[in-house]
Amino acid sequence: MIDTDTFLTTLYVIVDEFCKSELPGEPVRPGQPCSLSRSEVITLATLGQWSCFRNQRDFYRRVQGHLRPYFRRLPHRSQFNRLTHKYASALVAFGVYLAKQLKVEHAPYEILDTSGVPVRNVKRRGQGWLAGLANIGKCSRLGWYNGFRLLLATTPQGVITGFAFGAGSAKDQPLTEAMLAVRSQPRPAVASVGRPATGPYIADKGFAGDTTHMRWQQLYQATVVTEPQTNSKRTWPADWQRWLRSIRQVVETVSGRLMDFFRLDHDRPHTLLGFQTNLAAKVTLHNFCIWLNRQLDRADLAFADLIDW
Repeated sequence: MIDTDTFLTTLYVIVDEFCKSELPGEPVRPGQPCSLSRSEVITLATLGQWSCFRNQRDFYRRVQGHLRPYFRRLPHRSQFNRLTHKYASALVAFGVYLAKQLKVEHAPYEILDTSGVPVRNVKRRGQGWLAGLANIGKCSRLGWYNGFRLLLATTPQGVITGFAFGAGSAKDQPLTEAMLAVRSQPRPAVASVGRPATGPYIADKGFAGDTTHMRWQQLYQATVVTEPQTNSKRTWPADWQRWLRSIRQVVETVSGRLMDFFRLDHDRPHTLLGFQTNLAAKVTLHNFCIWLNRQLDRADLAFADLIDW
């Protein structure tokens, strides 16, 4: 367990090193410089995802009250929000950078899973802030919900190697195909999906389908291993089924960390960019906590007692 000051300082140092070594320098513009540097914005955006802060307003009050010695030129909260959105792509790149530092290229396989992310009470009337983007879907964890469907790819140790999302009604296979397609031909604009896995992908029945798997293998050189669907003529022995479910448990743990420890279930974003930025910050914080746990010789996913708040 470390104190908040140590956590913040360690996070800022690695963010600053990343910005100097991996990102191009910021262009010089006329007028007053930004109140916070790029490194400071990424640090604060990442720190603010912990569930001990009820929302961003609560987090910013804590920063103004207790962390002002570290950030002497704190702007108004609305300006900080604009700065966070401005550096959303840098947040994504930092999360990918951390995954690289955690040697994800040596993972024998990656695990895929989807989960519902609510952004609005499903029983509320009207269209809401994200009408036309988020919609009603169903998942085993939430039942019916109004929001997005999140696709995660993780290593067996729980490092998030990439993520993508679609509307709540999106199905597992089309979402996965889009992610594999972008991974096979990387584009900076969608760096959040990560790099192609060096081994196979492990997934549940929602990703099953022999024809689909053959197409993914031919088009993207991606091997996906799933348990056969319930109505399939092929069946697996019970011990095979238990084995597959046991190695998939880590991605469910990772999903739980994002939803509970990092407040993803409780955020209510008003814009798509706001949702993307918060999600990228949560994934970044998740990978940073794993990196820090390894420096401290702790279990990778031991987040509950990492910081002495």
